[in-house]
Amino acid sequence: MNSGGKMALVMLSCTAIGALGTEALHGEARPPAYLIGQIEVTDPDGYAREYLPKAKEIIKAHGGKLIAAAGAAATGSQVVAVDGDPPKRVVIYMYPSMEALWAWRHDPAYVQVRAVGEKYARYHTFAVEGSVANYSPHHAVGRCDLQRAPPNSETPGSARRLPPTGRTAD
Repeated sequence: MNSGGKMALVMLSCTAIGALGTEALHGEARPPAYLIGQIEVTDPDGYAREYLPKAKEIIKAHGGKLIAAAGAAATGSQVVAVDGDPPKRVVIYMYPSMEALWAWRHDPAYVQVRAVGEKYARYHTFAVEGSVANYSPHHAVGRCDLQRAPPNSETPGSARRLPPTGRTAD
């Protein structure tokens, strides 16, 4: 085979390998899953002492990352009502996939820890799947505030409402 033929064969092989590799990568792309929790803590000391440390460890082991938390005295952030009454405490976790989220939720260690947490809090949790098109695992997740409510005499960690702006939605 002449050198031109060898070069063409190498280029064809590389193109085929690249196409197969790209197809494999696209086939593996899974959207992240977001867990949103509305929590009413009835015993902050017990919750912080007996539930949180163990729960955070198990969440982390399943790839869960805290995206946002508000309403807890320790965070300093507050839940801001946009429409309706806000929950007292909100957390948002991102998992690599819905499968990872369900693996965490059904992990026997977490089921046991959650039973402890239910002595100190009431939970309302749900999950949504993100969009693969808008997701990059290298995307830096930052803090997003709609608008800081003005300080007032409310207790730390309490919910606040957005002040009226007089603007209409775009």
